[in-house]
Amino acid sequence: MANQFRDILETFENQNPGRDYNVEIVCPEFTSVCPKTGHPDFGTLIFNYIPAEKCVELKSLKLYLQAFRNEGIFYENVTNRILDDLVAVLQPRWMHLEARFTPRGGISTNVSVEHYAETSDEDED
Repeated sequence: MANQFRDILETFENQNPGRDYNVEIVCPEFTSVCPKTGHPDFGTLIFNYIPAEKCVELKSLKLYLQAFRNEGIFYENVTNRILDDLVAVLQPRWMHLEARFTPRGGISTNVSVEHYAETSDEDED
């Protein structure tokens, strides 16, 4: 099932598609809502990716992430959902997302997810 926020994400053409290079994006003001308590959750999202044909446009990424502000969703689910949406839109060679959530009740949670592009047998020759 596609995330209802995915359409917010915009891309632009990678000007260096033949080169592997890392793009790191740090978003220190991510907010969502705990579905159990209704309290706000705060975190820092750190994206690293090797683009293929497309790169993410940053203003659209900001608006996409802000759409989660009132969304009741667990840390693990939101981290995976964000990665799934970005992979669907960008189709990167590789992407890693680390979500570092602010401690609550003396417990802090970090969630990391990763995507590797599938390679065909032709790529291995």
